[in-house]
Amino acid sequence: MDEIPIPNPPLSQHERTQVAKLSASELDAIDAAVLSCTHSQWRKVAMVVSLSLEALSQQYPQFSDVFYAERVAALVTAGKLESQGNLAYMRFSEVRQPR
Repeated sequence: MDEIPIPNPPLSQHERTQVAKLSASELDAIDAAVLSCTHSQWRKVAMVVSLSLEALSQQYPQFSDVFYAERVAALVTAGKLESQGNLAYMRFSEVRQPR
């Protein structure tokens, strides 16, 4: 049986409020932690998100997997990660560090 793709939900209002409170240096530290969960080989975005959530849950308990999926997409847009698949579906897309 094939799995039906479910798109990533939007950030909750609470998370949007918390994101707005982040300083540039906090966001840089979060992005560095997300990048540390990637490799030069393709890895599912869901795995990167899960590892990032685990690594940062004590420091940023207010953020869900959706926030980290959005950070992955932002890192792709910034050219810090390469992607394949549709990033709106974290279980059906992959990222890697640029070669």
